[in-house]
Amino acid sequence: MHLKLSDSDVAFREEMRTFFTTEIPKEIRERAAAGTSIWPDDMVAVQRKLNEHGLAVPKWPAEFGGRDWTPVQKHIWQNEMNLASVLEPLAFNVDMVGPVIANFGSQELKERFLPPTANLDIWWCQGFSEPEAGSDLASLKTKAVRDGDHYVVNGQKTWTTMAQYADWIFALVRTNPDAPKRQAGISFLLIDMKSEGVTVRPIKLIDGGFEVNEVFFENVRVPVENLVGEENAGWGYAKFLLGNERAGVTRAGITKNRLTAAKELAAKTPVGDGTLLQDPLFAARLAELENELLALELTQLRVVASSADGKPDPVSSVLKLRGSELQQAATEILADLAGVDSLAVNAADIASPGWAQESVPTYLNFRKVSIYSGSSEVQRTIIASSILGL
Repeated sequence: MHLKLSDSDVAFREEMRTFFTTEIPKEIRERAAAGTSIWPDDMVAVQRKLNEHGLAVPKWPAEFGGRDWTPVQKHIWQNEMNLASVLEPLAFNVDMVGPVIANFGSQELKERFLPPTANLDIWWCQGFSEPEAGSDLASLKTKAVRDGDHYVVNGQKTWTTMAQYADWIFALVRTNPDAPKRQAGISFLLIDMKSEGVTVRPIKLIDGGFEVNEVFFENVRVPVENLVGEENAGWGYAKFLLGNERAGVTRAGITKNRLTAAKELAAKTPVGDGTLLQDPLFAARLAELENELLALELTQLRVVASSADGKPDPVSSVLKLRGSELQQAATEILADLAGVDSLAVNAADIASPGWAQESVPTYLNFRKVSIYSGSSEVQRTIIASSILGL
């Protein structure tokens, strides 16, 4: 195939680039680029602006705000968003629960939840992982017992990202503990976070932040109409959701921005009679990352262009694996550039640049990217079996 955009795709790219750099406030984009976004305000402002212009949920069915774009155009939309340092629409809403409701929910659920989900009037969080059910998700223990026109939910979820802001949680719950296969007794339930019996407890991470939480359910009553699809069919919906979650996690545009920043900073860092950018070892390290990123971008474009038939491509596991590694490498090179300035974190009274103070917390936070959406080990297994035939 020819790895070159058509004239119409080039025009579409310019349209997206212009929109993202003119319609999204500069101060919000600058905060996103620096890793200092104001939560949840910046995310809400961006997504509502995108939704106002029909750009928040292009991958959804057209009747619910989706766009009749080609896979390449959807790729361009996300890539230009990343390059412009525009916060992506909240993944829990746009890539996860929204498509599940649109494809498997009742008409009442679609009309009730999809418009506010697209506009971020509802902030969703994901209730999948549990203390003893992460990679082995089918072993989850949170139970939902039918009691008349309600389910009574008891159990615990963990690593629940942004639960402190969430209005609702979409959760996998066990509705049939006697099912012959663990996967067969799981349902997909929508739960109001304001329900009596729901408790959120923050988990402090190694970067000092409180991005994730534990969520406890104690005799939480959930109306039966909040069940998505059929009872005990939730595992299939979860697999569908995880397939959407893995799409687009390469984030080559964000990595490119970080490498560009590293190059600019290195050019201003004196070393001997020149700059760090002129140092052969550093220049070689940066060039290698740029070349690997270019290879990733070309591979991603090839995968996107060949996905027009709608079939999943196992090469997406290569994109997830390598994309995660390059995201981490880009945060590492910035932390190295910061040097001793990185030791001052959230220290306004110390003469250390803001980007340097954010470099190590960002580096630490990005250890997660090789775990979520399918760990690197899982992706290697998929590559071995589906691509290499091992």
